[in-house]
Amino acid sequence: MSNPFFQFKQFTIHHDQCAMKVCTDACILGSWFAGKIPKESKVLDIGAGSGLLTLMLAQKVKAQIDAIEKDAQSFKQMTENIERSKWKDTINAFMGDAITYAFPQLYDFIICNPPFYENDLKSGNEKKNLAKHDTGLTLEILIKIIDENLAASGSFGILLPWHRTEQFEQLALDKGFHLHEKLLVRQTPQHGFFRSILHFTRSSINTGQTGELIIKQKDGNYSSAFTALLKDYYLHL
Repeated sequence: MSNPFFQFKQFTIHHDQCAMKVCTDACILGSWFAGKIPKESKVLDIGAGSGLLTLMLAQKVKAQIDAIEKDAQSFKQMTENIERSKWKDTINAFMGDAITYAFPQLYDFIICNPPFYENDLKSGNEKKNLAKHDTGLTLEILIKIIDENLAASGSFGILLPWHRTEQFEQLALDKGFHLHEKLLVRQTPQHGFFRSILHFTRSSINTGQTGELIIKQKDGNYSSAFTALLKDYYLHL
């Protein structure tokens, strides 16, 4: 059985009641954007799960963060994780479906680690299917939700499987968004890209910057870039 919690330097994520556990690519997503969000921002985490991204952002950004999750068990565990953290007073957790939820405000930044897979093999676990597959929240619906709840000068960040990057870029462009920057992630120098982290704005100025991140080198050790990115979070970096 996997560890029921993941210990970071400044907080702990219990995730045994959540379909989606703490994973490396989600940690990259949270840490990459934690250094990009302006202070005093209003932030929304869509499909917050265990609260991982919310707490990663809260550690570094002086912001008011709203987190929404529709799965009851995940929501309960998220609220417990938030309550045990030092940032509980800056976070509001909502239980609800982002598709129908009436959010109380427009946001300066929206982050999402959405269901990844479309028409791929599913497991026998329906809860995990909803978390991993887009039967509950398609990318088309997600971009509509973001468009309706993002401030005119706002931006958003998303983690995707590499093979769905081009599809989502077109969906975002059709909604009037422009790709500001992109981080392509590979496990080792020998592997191909497997994840994309995308940062979109409504402005077409200075768009299209692309970077790459290798998680581990040939010797199995974390790369210097990965270490620099996660050193404020991972215990042994």
